[in-house]
Amino acid sequence: MKKFLLPFLLILLAGVLVACGTKDDDKANGSNEKPTEESSGDSAAKDGLLDEVLEKGVLNVGTEGTYAPFSFHDESGKLTGYDVEVTEEVAKRLGVEVKFFETQWDAIFAGLDAKRFDVIANQVGINDDRKAKYAFSQPYTRSHSVLVTLKDEQIAFDGMEGKKAAQTLTSNYGELAKSHGAEIIKVDGFNQAVDLVISKRVDGTYNDKISALDYLKQKPDAPIQIVEEENTSAENESENAFLFRQGNEDLIDEVDKALDAMREDGTLKEISEKWFGEDVS
Repeated sequence: MKKFLLPFLLILLAGVLVACGTKDDDKANGSNEKPTEESSGDSAAKDGLLDEVLEKGVLNVGTEGTYAPFSFHDESGKLTGYDVEVTEEVAKRLGVEVKFFETQWDAIFAGLDAKRFDVIANQVGINDDRKAKYAFSQPYTRSHSVLVTLKDEQIAFDGMEGKKAAQTLTSNYGELAKSHGAEIIKVDGFNQAVDLVISKRVDGTYNDKISALDYLKQKPDAPIQIVEEENTSAENESENAFLFRQGNEDLIDEVDKALDAMREDGTLKEISEKWFGEDVS
């Protein structure tokens, strides 16, 4: 029995030594799971959306294509508008092309979630609900509520007490008119509201200043005027920006840099004045 015991012990000892040597070699070479995870994280950080956009040379953008004067088709069928031109200029400064994905408003956020495109450019208003789920660039459009009345009428922004205001029932502007004591006359949209103002069937209509400026741009001879609040309050202002999925700060930073440069060299003002007759950026 003893003659078989010694070889068995020698084999067992050799196995232990080999196992220990393997563990030591692993430690020396750093072969364990933690560095692998760290390496994976580094790789993910390098492969952000900005790198992807620059590598493809294309910025995919969701927009309606039916929302004049921001995103619509002109008489030749070309997609154009304020948002379209701002987006194209930003992409130019990033050194990439733009590919627009025309999507109805009701589905545009779902399209961004599904990664059909990288960003939405469609006069998306900045608010707390959207900021909780998405990320915004800096604003490229700023506006506020105005009162549109017949030209030369002496009515102040807050002077609609007992007067008639043409408003859509579901809009914030209808609530604004009520807060100033106006009687609401229901309409389906801004153009219909202005028609009632011009025909003297109502005294005015509250709406966004950009909508009023666009109307006057299209119909410069319309006998209407824009009455602004004497001291515009923060809650009466609106800001619109590019909308991104969260976690794409690398691309957002570059877009913000492009917007800063466009504002500094006057390009953003030039595009704005082209579409609205004044700077709304």
